[in-house]
Amino acid sequence: MIKNIFDKPVVDEVINRINNLTTDSKPLWGKMSVSQMLAHCCVTYEFIYENKHPVPGTFKKILLKLFVKNTVVSDKPYKRNNPTAPEFLIRDNKNFETEKKRLIDFIERTYMLGAAHFENKESRSFGKLSLNEWNNMFYKHLDHHLGQFGV
Repeated sequence: MIKNIFDKPVVDEVINRINNLTTDSKPLWGKMSVSQMLAHCCVTYEFIYENKHPVPGTFKKILLKLFVKNTVVSDKPYKRNNPTAPEFLIRDNKNFETEKKRLIDFIERTYMLGAAHFENKESRSFGKLSLNEWNNMFYKHLDHHLGQFGV
C-alpha cells in the first residue's frame, strides 16, 4: 500500500528523508548524483506548476497512456534502473541546496493545494487521473529515489 502524500505526517516524513541527504550521499544503484536525483524528482512537479516542458503531442500522449501510465500511477513499486523519459534525464551538475529547496517547496505546495485539487485533475502526459493515481505517482517516485540514496 502506497502512503498518502496528502497526509501531513507522510509529508513530514518525506521532507525529513530529504533533509537527511547530504552533498556526500551516494546512490545504492544508478548513476545520478544526489543533486541530480533531487532535480529529477522536481520534474514531476515542473510538469504541473511550471511551463518548462513541452506538452506531449497527441501521438506521444497515446503512447504514454498505453505503455507508461500504468507503471507510473499503479501501486506497484518501480524496479531499479528502469529507463527514464528524456524530460526526466538530468545530465548536468545541479546545486544540491537549490534542488533540495525546490523539491521541498513543490511537495509543500502540493500538500497545501490538497487532495481535492488533484481529484480528476488533468495530467499533461496521461489525461485525467484519480486522486489515488496522483498520490501513487507523487509518493512512489519520491520513495523510490530517496530509497536509492539510503534515506
